[in-house]
Amino acid sequence: MNILRFLILACALVGVSAPAWSDDGDAVFLVANPQFNDPTYRHTVLLAAALENGGHIGVIVNRPTNQSLSNLFPEHEPSKKVIDPVYFGGPFSRSALVAVVKRDTSPGRGSVSLMKSLYLAINVGTIDRIIETTPNDARYYVGYVIWRPGELRQEIDRGLWSVQNANADVVLRKDTHGLWEELLRLSRRITASTSHNLSAATGLL
Repeated sequence: MNILRFLILACALVGVSAPAWSDDGDAVFLVANPQFNDPTYRHTVLLAAALENGGHIGVIVNRPTNQSLSNLFPEHEPSKKVIDPVYFGGPFSRSALVAVVKRDTSPGRGSVSLMKSLYLAINVGTIDRIIETTPNDARYYVGYVIWRPGELRQEIDRGLWSVQNANADVVLRKDTHGLWEELLRLSRRITASTSHNLSAATGLL
């Protein structure tokens, strides 16, 4: 019996792009601005990727829950092999289970390529096979985030997020405590360095 009765309906969104990455590029980190006080996104780091048919999908990478996969699926023997807790991925479809999996090739149907050797699995059967074959090569999330056309660009233009290159090792690190603070400091250093270089260049004109 397949106990993972969850399915994400990939929304047919019209193209939306955001500064600092293109729709055919790697996924990025979105680091919440300290003034972004929405309780869902406050102090969060998101991994966001473009969908082939336009739009963007993502998961919150630094919100572990106190639940394990075996707690959620006590009758599913392979779930007991998963060591890490289940993470809260976002407010959309909180009954949906998705997985970020480290794999050289696509883990199966319904998977979104995030970057080299990292995929977001959204298909029920694909997630089931990951749990049964390589359970600890993935991180599991309940819920996800999706943006309507133009929404993500508007959020970035409003200063809600800073954009950074994503790193697979950071996504799957065992302890994400302090990750938001770490990436926020990096964003500020990048901004300060960019401003300094721009000022220096302006002085030469």
